[in-house]
Amino acid sequence: MRPNTRKAYTSFVDKLNKKLQKIAQAWNPRDRDLFLIRLERYFADFYEPLASLYQSRPDFEEQFMALASLIIAAYAERPEPLKKLDVEREITPDWFQRESMVGGIYYVDLFAGTLKGVREKMPYLQELGANYIHLMPLLKPREGANDGGYAVEDYCAVNPELGNMDDLENLATELHSNNMSLCIDLVVNHTAKEHEWARRAMEGDPKYLDYYFTYDESTLPDAYEKTLPEVFPDFAPGNFTWYPNMAGKGKWVWTTFNEFQWDLNYTNLAVFCEMLSYMFFLANKGVDILRLDAVPFMWKRMGTNCQNQPEVHELLQAFHSLMRIVAPSVIFKAEAIVAPQDLIHYLGTGRHTGKECELAYNNSLMVLLWSTLASRKVTIMTHTLLNMPATPVGTTWVTYVRLHDDIGWAITDENAQAVGENGFLHRNFLNEFYSGKFPGSFSRGELFQYNPANGDGRMSGMTASLAGLEKAVEKGNPRDIDLAIRRILLLYSIIFTYGGIPLIYMGDELGLCNDKSYLKNPLKANDNRWMHRPAMPWKVAARRHDAETVTGRIFKEMKRMITIRQQTRQLHGASTAYPLWTDNEHVFAYVRQHPAHGNMVALCNFSEFPVTVGANILMEQKLSWPIRDISQPDNPPLRIEWGRLALQPYQFLWLISEDELNQG
Repeated sequence: MRPNTRKAYTSFVDKLNKKLQKIAQAWNPRDRDLFLIRLERYFADFYEPLASLYQSRPDFEEQFMALASLIIAAYAERPEPLKKLDVEREITPDWFQRESMVGGIYYVDLFAGTLKGVREKMPYLQELGANYIHLMPLLKPREGANDGGYAVEDYCAVNPELGNMDDLENLATELHSNNMSLCIDLVVNHTAKEHEWARRAMEGDPKYLDYYFTYDESTLPDAYEKTLPEVFPDFAPGNFTWYPNMAGKGKWVWTTFNEFQWDLNYTNLAVFCEMLSYMFFLANKGVDILRLDAVPFMWKRMGTNCQNQPEVHELLQAFHSLMRIVAPSVIFKAEAIVAPQDLIHYLGTGRHTGKECELAYNNSLMVLLWSTLASRKVTIMTHTLLNMPATPVGTTWVTYVRLHDDIGWAITDENAQAVGENGFLHRNFLNEFYSGKFPGSFSRGELFQYNPANGDGRMSGMTASLAGLEKAVEKGNPRDIDLAIRRILLLYSIIFTYGGIPLIYMGDELGLCNDKSYLKNPLKANDNRWMHRPAMPWKVAARRHDAETVTGRIFKEMKRMITIRQQTRQLHGASTAYPLWTDNEHVFAYVRQHPAHGNMVALCNFSEFPVTVGANILMEQKLSWPIRDISQPDNPPLRIEWGRLALQPYQFLWLISEDELNQG
C-alpha cells in the first residue's frame, strides 16, 4: 500500500474493530479471519479510487464509515452455503473460464412463466448443456412501458408477475446444487422515475435531488446535448426531460434512455453506497454473475459523449474490490456495447488490470459475424479481430450470436478502410441486406431507430430470420432451408470456440423465427425489438428429437457442438485466440493456443459455395500429423489434396493433432 493508503487503512480498521466487537459473538473465528484478510488485500483497491473521486466532498469521511457498516452487515448476512462457495471459487479462480461453461439467455415469463417455472424446466437446460443461466430483467419494473424491464422501481423485489425473492433464492440454490450458475441484470446507470429515490426527488427532497442530475433551467442540458448522441431518436429523442411539477417549480432531469429512466449521479458517494448495497443484497440471494447494465454511461463530462469516461473505471474497481471482500464468488459482467478500443478496458487494463469486470460482451465479434455472413468476405473481421487486445489475465469474453437487443453496426471507418472498404457504405449495405432490401438477400430483419440524417441504423430480428431460415421455410425450398441451417450452425460454431463463455439466445437452439405478435400489444408495438423476444413454444421444443424436422436438425447439431466444446481443453477461457489470414477471402481461420494441450485451428467457410484453402496454415500453427476434425462425428482424419483443404458451403472444421486428442 502507498503510505497515505496505509494510514487510511490503519484508521479504518481501528474504527472497524469497534463495530466488529458488537457482532463478534455472531461470527466464528474463520469468518472473522477471512473478512480481515480480504479487507487488507482489497482495501487499497477500493479506497484509492473512492478517495480520488470523492475525497474533496465534505461528507467523504461520514460516507466512508457508512461503507464500513454496509460491508460488515452484508458479510454477516451471507448464508453459510454461499460462504463455502466463496472459498471454493477463491481457490479455483478460473471456474468461469472453463471450457465446460456454456450459457443460455432467457426471459423468465417467455421461457417458463415464473421463477418456479424455470426450476421445472431445468431438465431442458441440462439436456442442452447450458450451465450459466442468464435470466433477463426480473427485478420489479415500473408499471407500463419499462424498456423491457430495464426501468427498475425496486431493486430488492422481483417482478410480482414472475414470483418473489424467495423464489429467486430457491432457484439459485437448486442451480448451485446442479453445478449451474445464475446471472441477472443490475441496472447501474439509472432507475425508474417511480423508484423511491426519484419520488423523493420529485417532491423536492434535497438529499434525493442529489441522487440524480437535475437542473432548474436548460442552459447546462443544452450545452451537454451538443455532444451527446441519442439512444432512441425515434421514440425518446434528446437526453433531458422537463418535469414542470418537480420540486414545486419544475426541473430538467437527465434521461439518457427514456423519460421514465433517470440517470444516477455518481459524483455523490451516497449513490455509490446505495448501489453497492443492492449488489450485496442480490449476491446474498445466491446470484453468481451481475450483469451491469449501461455501465459506460455512469459518469458525465461536458464536451464529451458522456460514455467511457475514466471515472467509470474507478467506480467499477471500487465495486469489484468491495464485492471481493463480502462475496468473492460473485463476478461482474459489463454490458458495454462500445467500440473495440474502449471495450477492453471494462475487463481492467493498466493499473485496473484484474480489478474491474471478469466478463464483457464481445460485441465486436457478434457484429463481425453478421457482417461477414452478408458480404461473404472475411477481411474486415480478420483485420479487426487481429487488432483487438487480448483479454487480461483472469477475465474472458462472453460471446454470442444474438441477444435481446438490436444489432448496432460497430464497424469503424478505420477498420473498413484498412482492407479497402468504405465504412459508411458497408454499414448501409448491412442495413439494406438484413432488412431484406438488398438484391439476393436471404434475411427478414427490420431496421430499428434509423436516423436518416446520418444514415445510422440498427437491426432487429431472430438469428434464424436473419440467417435466411424464415424466408426459406416460407418458400418451402429444401436447398435454401439447408443453407440457412448451415449458416446458423456456422455462426454458433465460432462463438462456441473463439474464446469465452458462449451464450445461446433462447429459441436459437430450435430455429425460432421472428414473432410479430408484439404488434398487438400497445406497450410494445412501437419497439420492433420485441420481434426477437418470442415466447418459448414448448410444442415446437417437443419436436427437438425428431431429426426429420428443422427444429430437430438444429437442436441435435447445437447440442453436439456443446458436448464437443465441453470436452476440448484447448477452449479454456485462458487460452489465447488468434485470427489467421488465409489465401481465400471466404475462409475465416483462427487458432486457440493452450500452453499444456497444444493448439486447435478452426476453418470457417462463409460462402454458399465449396471452397479450398491452403493447408500450410496447419503447419504454421504447429499441428502435427495425423490431424483430426473434432467437429464431425468420430473425429475423421483430415484429407488434403494438392496441398489444399476443401470446405463445403458454410462448413467449419475444428482441427487438432491426433496425439493431443489421444491424451484424453
